[in-house]
Amino acid sequence: MISLKNFTSADAPTLRRYTYPDMSVEQIKSIISKWNEKQCNGKFFEMFAIWHHATLVGSISLFQQSAEVISIGPEIFSSYQRKGYAKQALRFACAMAKEKGYKIVSQQIRVSNAASIALHKSLGFETNDIIYTNAKGNQVSIYLKSLV
Repeated sequence: MISLKNFTSADAPTLRRYTYPDMSVEQIKSIISKWNEKQCNGKFFEMFAIWHHATLVGSISLFQQSAEVISIGPEIFSSYQRKGYAKQALRFACAMAKEKGYKIVSQQIRVSNAASIALHKSLGFETNDIIYTNAKGNQVSIYLKSLV
């Protein structure tokens, strides 16, 4: 079983190891501090650490797209992938989003990311399979899930 908790400065060394190897621990602590402001560009944003017992296994973010639409971004560290942590974290994050009044989760998923596509479909996300090029130049499809 996993739990979601806000990051603390104590998590910086683990983030450095798995996500930000080119940054100092102090720089990562600064990022964590910004995450804990719970807003980005004037919109709701929250970043959670995904814990399995006493082990930090990844992160998941919630980002407001509009008054009723939110995006949820899971990232499981490579050593812990394919153990069901992303699925559990997405379920928890969807429940949180629903409690906050969001009605739709909208995800951009790279068309080459078969594991993420399978994960989202298993949780009831739907797509029209139209392929877009996102701002980063990746080929993506939009996946939606109703929270009502």
